[in-house]
Amino acid sequence: GSVVSRLPLCSLSRLTLCRPVLAMLRAPRGYSGASQGDPGKDVLEMPLPPWKERPNESLDTKRARLLYESRKRGMLENCILLSLFAKENLSRMDERQLNLYDQLINVPSNDWDIYYWATEAKPTPAVFDNEVMAMLKELAKNKKKEQRLRQPDLEYLFESTN
Repeated sequence: GSVVSRLPLCSLSRLTLCRPVLAMLRAPRGYSGASQGDPGKDVLEMPLPPWKERPNESLDTKRARLLYESRKRGMLENCILLSLFAKENLSRMDERQLNLYDQLINVPSNDWDIYYWATEAKPTPAVFDNEVMAMLKELAKNKKKEQRLRQPDLEYLFESTN
């Protein structure tokens, strides 16, 4: 369907939040293997399905899906960065923040963009420049100088919080 047909999915109070994301959906999403300066002769173009909001998804299901998607990125740098972010933040994020994170990791078609924004190597586009991105940027600064060579184990999911 067209972008216009997606507008009724947004309530009036969420229209302001949805408008920038919906504007991004106008352009077809895809992955290009071309690098900077590459003329693209041997580029593999793979279309990606458009991101869709999941308004009926429970928060537990959303957290589980986002945890999985944070760990399975296709590039090690983001697997480590986003899985650490998920471990530290997903359990305490509210629905609005989870939706912002969902859009951040699923709307851009290039994982390098997410990495460059998080590490502040490139400016973050306004549509993703929000409190969740600020949290991700703070984690990426690694102020405690932790050794981050692999994703966190998943045992923390089964630990008692008592």
